[in-house]
Amino acid sequence: MGQSPSRPAPVDPVIVDEGRARAETDLLSNGGELGLLGSNEAYQQVWGRDSMICSLGLLACKEGDGAAIHRRSLQTLRAHQSALGKIPHNVGMPNVLDPALVALGGKLLAGNGSTSETSAIADTTHAGCVDSNLWFIIGHYTDFVHNNDLDFLRQSWPALQQALLWLRYQDSNECGLLEVHEAMDWADLFANRYNVLFDNVLYFAVWRCMGIMARALGEPEAWYLEQAQDVRRKVNALLWVGPESPRDWAWIDEVRQEWLYPLRRVDTELVERPFYLPYMAFRDYADRFDTLANLLAILFGVADEVRANKILDYIHGCGLNEPFPVRALYPPIQPGERDWREYYRVRNLNQPNHYHNGGAWPFIGGFYVAALVQTRRLEEAEKQLQKLALMNHTGKKREWEFNEWFHGLSGRPMGYGGQSWSLALYIFAHESVQQGRVPYFNAAQGWED
Repeated sequence: MGQSPSRPAPVDPVIVDEGRARAETDLLSNGGELGLLGSNEAYQQVWGRDSMICSLGLLACKEGDGAAIHRRSLQTLRAHQSALGKIPHNVGMPNVLDPALVALGGKLLAGNGSTSETSAIADTTHAGCVDSNLWFIIGHYTDFVHNNDLDFLRQSWPALQQALLWLRYQDSNECGLLEVHEAMDWADLFANRYNVLFDNVLYFAVWRCMGIMARALGEPEAWYLEQAQDVRRKVNALLWVGPESPRDWAWIDEVRQEWLYPLRRVDTELVERPFYLPYMAFRDYADRFDTLANLLAILFGVADEVRANKILDYIHGCGLNEPFPVRALYPPIQPGERDWREYYRVRNLNQPNHYHNGGAWPFIGGFYVAALVQTRRLEEAEKQLQKLALMNHTGKKREWEFNEWFHGLSGRPMGYGGQSWSLALYIFAHESVQQGRVPYFNAAQGWED
């Protein structure tokens, strides 16, 4: 018998607004010379994914200059873009003590024997992560929507085109979707691979962002928006199992015979699922619920209304929003299962109900609240925002710790405090509930077909 999650006490609505104020103060304090750092306890670098995700809350801060911090993050990442267009996993100063960098001896080290502490360097620990490029483009989109700065966008456009070209080359079989190596996105100690839901939902958003920004610059936009539609069609064709995605077998047989084997497998073995599968690999697939990827499918519009409601009903039915919103994976992978890897044991991170393997993350909780707003479940969004406030209020050392991640069943914090994306996504969730719509990803701001 598994342990049942404990339920948090009812939340005073006043705590929701107090959390917003504290989140803004702490998030702005994580800004530095290079941009937004990962947290005030660890992750003392500008991360390609984290800093860009954080723009969703950073640009909504009422005091301070969150826009300037985000702009510095963009400039830092762009300055370290590779010749082929790759955006770095993270950029930081060498020889800065960082408890999160255990595998590196506790700090980034300058290359070629240099001990200079005056020049930022790109970390190569997870150098092949594809979502740095994906979020880099989305981060420019949020900057443009917030600032309407055409000069900066025009200056950045060559780097954005290069970043997109690098992504296109990650489509190794030219099927229109990204083929991703194992552990090469935010779940960088996890076995998702090949046509991964998370990365391809972001890929859809990237094409749409590029189309909107191209339109603003007076560049042709149609190609970008057509590619977005193509990615959405293929994500729904390949990774959704059920009557909402009837198979066009003639098209698949003519254009994508590679898909015939795995699709016939899932149709026979699964019949239907109320969520997108986390990945489809060569003649293989995974049958589990990737919470963040499914929420982003709702937020960006990959999922239609029927699919979105099935996903949210499934989260509620499985209790993945208990005791706090929301657990990252269901069910967790157990030792001995096909997708278990011995590297899950590294630093005790990915044991069942830990970290990527079913741990609960406040930043995913922020996306959960936003997805509820996007589907007009406004009353439920308000309830979950209150629970998210209590989650961020709970700490190992102090109140309002905005911890990185929590045990999926006990609801107790297990990560580092002062985490930027825990702070930023709380602000984003609060702003979404307050506005009654999701900033950046709504029709009024051009986020439509």
